[in-house]
Amino acid sequence: TFTCYNKPSCLKRIVLQALTSTLPWAMALSEVECTCICCHDTGSISGYGVCPLCEGLGFSSGLPDPGKASETPLPKSGQRNVLITAALPYVNNVPHLGNIIGSVLSADVKARYCRSRGYQTLFIGGTDEYGTATETKAVAEGVTPREICDKYHAIHKQIYKWFNISFNHFGRTSEPLQTDIVQAIFRKVHEAGWLETRTVQQLYSQGLDRFLADRFVEGTCPHCKYPDARGDQCDKCGALLEPTELLEPRCKVTGTKPVLRSTEHLFLDLPGLEERVRELVERSSRSGAWTSNAVSVTSSWLRDGLKHRCITRDLKWGVPVPLQGFEDKVFYVWFDAPIGYISITAACTDWEKWWRSPEDVELVQFLGKDNIPFHTVIFPASLLATGDCWTFLKHISVTEYLNYEDGKFSKSRGVGVFGNDAQNTEIPADVWRYYLLSIRPEQSDSQFRWTDLAARNNNELLKNLGNYCHRVLDLLAARCSGCVPIPSEAGLKEAQELGKELKAAVASYVEHLEKARLRDGLRVVLSVSSIGNAFLTKSEPWKRLKVDVESAHTHLAAAAGLVRLLAALLAPFLPTTAGLYLQYLGLDAEDGKLSDELLEAVVAPHLLLPQGHKLGPRSKPVFGEITSKQVDIFRQRFAGAQDVSVSSNAIAAGA
Repeated sequence: TFTCYNKPSCLKRIVLQALTSTLPWAMALSEVECTCICCHDTGSISGYGVCPLCEGLGFSSGLPDPGKASETPLPKSGQRNVLITAALPYVNNVPHLGNIIGSVLSADVKARYCRSRGYQTLFIGGTDEYGTATETKAVAEGVTPREICDKYHAIHKQIYKWFNISFNHFGRTSEPLQTDIVQAIFRKVHEAGWLETRTVQQLYSQGLDRFLADRFVEGTCPHCKYPDARGDQCDKCGALLEPTELLEPRCKVTGTKPVLRSTEHLFLDLPGLEERVRELVERSSRSGAWTSNAVSVTSSWLRDGLKHRCITRDLKWGVPVPLQGFEDKVFYVWFDAPIGYISITAACTDWEKWWRSPEDVELVQFLGKDNIPFHTVIFPASLLATGDCWTFLKHISVTEYLNYEDGKFSKSRGVGVFGNDAQNTEIPADVWRYYLLSIRPEQSDSQFRWTDLAARNNNELLKNLGNYCHRVLDLLAARCSGCVPIPSEAGLKEAQELGKELKAAVASYVEHLEKARLRDGLRVVLSVSSIGNAFLTKSEPWKRLKVDVESAHTHLAAAAGLVRLLAALLAPFLPTTAGLYLQYLGLDAEDGKLSDELLEAVVAPHLLLPQGHKLGPRSKPVFGEITSKQVDIFRQRFAGAQDVSVSSNAIAAGA
């Protein structure tokens, strides 16, 4: 069986039952004829379970989507033009929930918000495919680096589709465009005199008969004494390292102690570029309201003085260095990878219009805290060194770490929920989006807890948001013939008081989203539904309909208008849920956009929907309860050494 959302006629979660064969999740590579047990429509599933009826597991097609990436835009003079990037994950593993909230999901909310506000918005992402991370994974799996990239790029792409991430383009750094643009930038930097050749001592494996790139070396961190630090970075204390700094180094492949030998590499003259980088950072961090962790880490780099940075590596898998004497080397991934944002843009549109328009384009970047200096120092320095005109970073939104039940995510030990695991829990994608965004680690590390996920789903989504919207829609269907009643002077005072509360909430929401304070913005959405529930409780329109029809109609018109507002506010965060509420209201995607007209009209919520407007199909509850029994099963399932016998049938039985 494969869990998915069917076409909108079903309007509920369903299970597609294979008719011809049953294949394991990750092995569904041939087409499988299926039927929907909800509406009995037939279709086929191929690849990683992508159903043509619903365009992917957990992705509901056909619903109004105000933040959808419907085209690849170009910047327009005189308008807000926003270029949004999500950090490019290494293509050597399945992304876990911390990876997802750290960049792609957070960037998606911002992109959907910007589109809904009418900004020209380009949202790009992709997989970082070159470097030692890929080579080491290929060695571990006994395949070629290209095979690793093809495998994990497909997995990443499918997982992000299930989470409803609205990339304009999701690309790869191993494409020919990447090579062309990286080498072109390198030539400019070299011609401008910002590179120097240095002879360095590098670790050499006699067993492999090759120099070892940083990730092929492991050892003890010289700072915190962590015994399994990598040659480029310590995962425990976060220190950036050179392989030769490790204590008791060992070859990752053979486990033997490497020896030191001389080799030549190219270094970027960061000290010479330091003042220009400093000016850029000071200007951008002020105007772009950088997150505090981005400011802190970048300031420490500049305070300590920038050092020459090696930009080449002794590897085979990477962008070749186009310079005589360096033909057997490739570019270091952190010179090459950020340029991937440019090449991925080039794969879908005229990249120069976005990346060479600093006066017209705002660059907004989302990433985890371990990637800060590469985005705020090394990438800008590389572009500055070309002497060309570039669109530089304006706003950077950096998350701390998301931990799992007081520990760390570990694919090898089966600890934690990874992207493909989330799909198999049969918890809807929007619930996952909501929970991850509500605990987004913005100021400090945060914890994923199953009990917390269930509590937030049951109390905030089901009993607050879902309860309000369903009560209003059901009242209108049952007592007003499925139409928006005509408001009048009766009940107007209460509607206007409601409008004042909504105006303040909407202003707060816009301020938070503009500054990428996503968790605070989501809290505002929940406060709006709480305001709605309080309004219903106080006005009791179901009782007033018996004694004061006119005031009851005004109150119900205001309550229905608030549902429209909630759908618009929700759309960047929970696009499928927002789409369902818009469809129940009989509205389209345009009606769900956060237009200036809508935001100004909230002071009169009773007028947010046309008088007598006919609603869409009869509403059904959007959210379901997650029981304590299900929580216990999930905690056992993802606690380590995962027990495959804990099936989806067992989880369903806990309902």
